[in-house]
Amino acid sequence: MAPAPAPPPAAAGKAATLAETTEGFPWPSSHEIKKEANPFTDRDWRMLAYAWSGLLVRLAIIFTLMFSIYQFLANQEQKRVEQTMALVELWETRDYQQAQRALKDRLAALNAKYDKLLSANPTPTEEQVFRQRIGIEAMTAEGGDMPLADFSDHFDRIVYFLNRLSFCVEGKLCSQKVADAYFRDYAVSFWSYFAGYADKQRKAGSSTFALPIETYVRLGQPPSAPAQ
Repeated sequence: MAPAPAPPPAAAGKAATLAETTEGFPWPSSHEIKKEANPFTDRDWRMLAYAWSGLLVRLAIIFTLMFSIYQFLANQEQKRVEQTMALVELWETRDYQQAQRALKDRLAALNAKYDKLLSANPTPTEEQVFRQRIGIEAMTAEGGDMPLADFSDHFDRIVYFLNRLSFCVEGKLCSQKVADAYFRDYAVSFWSYFAGYADKQRKAGSSTFALPIETYVRLGQPPSAPAQ
């Protein structure tokens, strides 16, 4: 029998077509994937030592990080306390003591003057209106024995200080807890008298007059219930 003729040679410059075959596909491995051993249950003491030392290093890093965060926050709070105490020292200087005394004496005289206009058991609204009227009159020439120009200087000094306190607390430069302990009652009382006067000043053109004081006084208070 004559041998089969050989295939013709590929034309020059033309890629030869290869015969199809399945021999290139990999055969599935007959070995299962070996599970990684748990180093904490290994019988080799070197693997145990390596595993436990690695765990201890990780725990030490986590503890160091948490302690660093705690120390940072504690230092920040300490700085806030120091800043607040600097304001306390300023509040106790002679100029501010005189301003507090002038304000106290003027309001006490007006309270005594109009005491009979307030009922024995006033409602919160009645007391609020009464105080604000006293505050407005205190800022007039007839509001007390001290000349209005002198009293206004004292009043402006108090407003400046309370504004500064509010900026310090709101900007988290002062400790709110320490600030509240020293100044909150005074600020709330001051605002109860002079909120009406502040509103008049804003309507007259000073749109931000004593606004930081109002912000500080309302800080932490529950929101007012909506009108029904």
